[in-house]
Amino acid sequence: MKKYLLEVLMFTAYALFAASWVSGAILTPEIQSSFGEEGFANATWGSNVITLAKIVGNLAAAMLLMRLGVKRAFALAILLIGAGGFGALAGDYSGWLISRLALGLGGALAIVYFNPVVLHYFSASERPLINGINAAAFNTGNLLALLSTGALAAWMGSWQSVVILYGVMVAALAVLWWLSAENFSLSGAGKNGEENYGLRHGVREAFNWWLPLAYCGVLFCYIAVFALFPLIDGFAVASSHLSAVMIAAGMIGTAAGILLTKRYPLRLPVLRYAGLALVIFAALMLVSRNPLIAYAAAALAGFFMFLPMTALVTLPQELPGVTPARITVTFAMFWSISYGVETALMYGAGLLADYSGEPAFAAYFAVACSSSLFIFSFLLPESGRESVTVEAEDGAENATA
Repeated sequence: MKKYLLEVLMFTAYALFAASWVSGAILTPEIQSSFGEEGFANATWGSNVITLAKIVGNLAAAMLLMRLGVKRAFALAILLIGAGGFGALAGDYSGWLISRLALGLGGALAIVYFNPVVLHYFSASERPLINGINAAAFNTGNLLALLSTGALAAWMGSWQSVVILYGVMVAALAVLWWLSAENFSLSGAGKNGEENYGLRHGVREAFNWWLPLAYCGVLFCYIAVFALFPLIDGFAVASSHLSAVMIAAGMIGTAAGILLTKRYPLRLPVLRYAGLALVIFAALMLVSRNPLIAYAAAALAGFFMFLPMTALVTLPQELPGVTPARITVTFAMFWSISYGVETALMYGAGLLADYSGEPAFAAYFAVACSSSLFIFSFLLPESGRESVTVEAEDGAENATA
């Protein structure tokens, strides 16, 4: 039962990270006003520092895990997420931004540490379900913030109270994690010396580059749904409605992805054809002038955006010779490179809109970039095996447990 408790704590910590991030963005006008700040550029820093922290924090995650062990490393991640909540007590805007930086670092560490814990505690047949649940953690927190931030602010009377509430909840999770978690070998059974596997080894493996390059365009398209689409007029329906439909359908796509990954043994066809469907339906969503078609295309685009996520996260865990140390480095590079490229693509989209004078071009650019999953899937190895092989592996794992 311990593994399920640890999973609940990890999922909740990352969901609250997302909720704290999104609620801070929603409350930006009140936050700026209380610190005497103004201007759109200043407003964007609250989210920008979190994104920058994730790029750096993802790379630091592997090193910290090797030095601190799983128990202390994830405890540090949770504490940093909690520190983002206590930024409400900052005396000036710079202090608030520092708390957002801590929040981003905590989230960066937490999302990387999902993988060694899942690899260690859960069998091959259990991992698709757990990976799919973890992939939905950010959307869960996002939805929580969207539905509750306004009501909480009205009920509690200030933005500070809302932000601190998240900090207190995360601090409680840190205590529960410390009481429940334990360290385990990062080398895996019979993998002598692999515990020292670090970034210097990871950067030499082509797979650790192809995987984030496959995902970065999808991540850019996902973030563009919130950051770019609401700024663009001229679609068949309000862009904010398209965003809401895509996210709702994405939750269904995540559930379908869990079932598909458990029942279908191969990973690359799921990535390839879901990636192609995402591009087709996202493009139809933008160019259609029929509201019904636009809504249907948005739903299908959101569905196929999240359908392959379970297979994408499960694939590295199935590769030969994988250990907790290796999987930590793989996902440290995965998230750092993905967010780094996404940041560059988002900046490029802004330049395209400015120079062309047509903001819709930024949306078309985001949809075109989402083809990265389809394109780079041809460079990824197939890790899936026939179900009988997985069952045999589970039997061996259970026999040695």
